[in-house]
Parts: sequence; C-alpha cells; structure tokens
Amino acid sequence: MTQITLIVIFLGLIAVGVPISFVIGIVAFTGVMLIPGLSGIVVFMKMFTGLGSFVLLAVPLFILAANLMNHGSISKRLIDLCIALVGHIRGGLAHANILVSMIFAGVSGSSQADTAGVGKILIPQMEDNGYDKEISVGVTAASSTLGSIIPPSITMVVYAGIANVSTGALFFVGLLPGAILGISMMAIVYFASLKNDYGKEEKAPLKHVLGLFKESFLALLTPVIIIGGIISGAYTPTEAAAFACVYALVIGMFYYKTIKVRDLPHIIIETLKLSSLSLFALCTANALGELLGYYNVSTKAAEFFLGMPGGATTFMFVVVMFFLFIGTFMDAVPAMILFVPVILPAALALGVDPTHLGVIIVMTLALGLVTPPYGLCLLIAGSISDLTIERSFKGVLPFFLMAIVVLFFMAFFPQITVGIPKLINPSMF
Repeated sequence: MTQITLIVIFLGLIAVGVPISFVIGIVAFTGVMLIPGLSGIVVFMKMFTGLGSFVLLAVPLFILAANLMNHGSISKRLIDLCIALVGHIRGGLAHANILVSMIFAGVSGSSQADTAGVGKILIPQMEDNGYDKEISVGVTAASSTLGSIIPPSITMVVYAGIANVSTGALFFVGLLPGAILGISMMAIVYFASLKNDYGKEEKAPLKHVLGLFKESFLALLTPVIIIGGIISGAYTPTEAAAFACVYALVIGMFYYKTIKVRDLPHIIIETLKLSSLSLFALCTANALGELLGYYNVSTKAAEFFLGMPGGATTFMFVVVMFFLFIGTFMDAVPAMILFVPVILPAALALGVDPTHLGVIIVMTLALGLVTPPYGLCLLIAGSISDLTIERSFKGVLPFFLMAIVVLFFMAFFPQITVGIPKLINPSMF
C-alpha cells in the first residue's frame, strides 16, 4: 500500500506541474517517513552526501567553461568558421548549425549551453535567409543534443560515477555515435533543402577560410586538449573541466579580449543558476535511490529482466523505450541516478557491456531534451524564435526520427559502438 501511495503522489505532483527535482525530494521524504524506525533526517543526509563526489565537480565546471565560451564570443568565431566551411552547400546555414554544435560539444558537455549560445546567433540568421521558423528551431534544438553525446559530456560523467566505469572509456565510445548522429542530421538537412529550395552561401575564398581558422585555432584546440587528455589518462574529467574553464577564461580575456573582469560576476551567477538545477535534482534523486533500496527494487528489476525472453537484445529494446518515456518529463541526471542502479545488475547478468549501456542511455536521454513536455533544448530554441512548443517539435521531428534509427542501430550492434574503440585502445577497457 505504501508503494502505491508514493506512486500516486509522484504522478499527481508531476500532473500539476511541480518541478521534477522537488517531486523526487517530496516522494523520498514521504517514503522514508512511512517506514517505521526511520527519521526524515536520512533524506537530508543522503542529499548532502550524494554531492560529495570529486567526479560531480565536473558538472558546474563544464557549465562554467561553456558560459565563458559563449560570453567571450568564442562560439561566434566557431560559427563563422563553420559557415565558411560548409555554407556553400545547399542549406549551408543549417549544416553550419550542426557542425558548430559538434565542435561546441567537444568543449562544454552541456546541450542547454549549446542551444542558447548557438541558437541566439544562428536562428535569427537562418530566418533572415529564408529558412522556416520550424526548421531553424528544429535543427538548432536537435543538433544541440550532441552536447550530451560527444565528449566531454556531463551526463556521461554522472553515469560513470553511478556505474563505476571508466569515464575516459565512456568518452572514447561516445565519439563514433556522436559523429554518426551529426552526419545523419546533415543528410536530413540536405534533402529538406532540396525539397524546400533553401539557399546557400557564396563559397568562401581559401584565404578567408584560413584566416577564420587561424582566428579560431585556440578555440578549436580546446576539445582536442580536453578529450585527448582524458582518453590518454593524462588527467581526470574533473581536472579537464577545470582546465577548460581556465583556458576559456585566458583566451577570452587576453587573446580575443572579449571578457572583462566586470563580466565575471554575471558569468559565475549564471553558472550557479544552471548548475543548481542539475545538482539539486541529483541530490534529491540520490535520496529517492536510498528509499528504493529499502524496497529491494534493484533485485526485483533484475529478476524481471532476467526472466524476459530474447536476452540482451530484448533488454536493450526495453531500456531504450523506457528511457525515451522517462526523458519526456525528467532530466537526464536524476533519471540515471534513479534507474541505472536498478537496471545495471540485470545488464551485467545478461552480458551487456556497462560502457555500451551507458552510451545508449545517454543518447536516449539526450533525445528527451527535444521532446515535450520537458524538452528543455526545444523550449530554449523555441523561445528564441517565439515559436510554440507544437511548432517547434514539428521542426525537430525529422531529426528526432533519424536519431531513433541511429540509436537502435547502436543499441543492437555493440560490436560497432564498443568493439571499434576496444580494437583501437584495448587498455582503456
């Protein structure tokens, strides 16, 4: 009866629009209070200790790095370079939108920062050049999900901490799926451009391209240093995030000279606001995870999955469908903290590589950023263009469907997702 009561409270609070982090905290506190002999102080202790992880320090640091990149006009220089590289292709601005998201993903690890930074520049520019509002918003929101997939990724850092897997290995495995997804989005743009007769930019002279490349070189070097250092084991993801902050600050203040000392308080406040959203949800989810442990949910879930016919293939299908549903109303961080410990024992028992499982879960939950009603990237991109969520999702739908195809392909063929990285660098696994 207690479990039913908690489920009703959870669904009821979600239905009336209470933020998910508060819903999780309320359910955790109520559940603990209903267990005889337990004090409500357990909830607050778990919330506090849940954030006591060196790995999780990377979350606010990567967000700070993204804010410094955006405020320092570094993202604007990357956009100019990408337009010069692919703008002459039919639908060039949309292609540049995707390409810059792939590059920016290698710096920030935050899809929301990508949507805000790139969208404020490219959405109005695309609309001024004859693109529909729907496609302008759709391609921006969809491509920003690459920030959660292409390393460094905040969600991958969180998963690595939960599942006790190598963050470097997880980052390495995420490179290929992210690249395939980005290229598939470009294919969607190309065919949509032929159908709707979207224009293209004049081909930039080689001298101009080289000039933009020289101007953007230090910014382009950022993902190479960060990802290369983590994969090679030179430093941890948290150390890499700290380096990214210092690097973005130095080139923004002293090379590009677009960040002033007076800008720093505003940048830090914005970082604290964004970080608090994820970290508060994370600590309440940790408290709810403790409650689930009292009811042996992990054991029951493992027994359920092991009893299903079809083995690992059916398991991966169920995992993808489940997290697609969860992602529509819950952020990736609390979703993973709540449910990864539940399904991980079953995955290991079925012989599923935890690194492969992590990449698939991260990819699936990234799509939740563009699906209503949660769809945070969808909401951000739509607000830039003053577009309703229904019209915004119409624009993102072709990219969403293509992402689903890529996702299931990666889920059912682990020899591609994990096998190739293992062949390249077996010592990481």
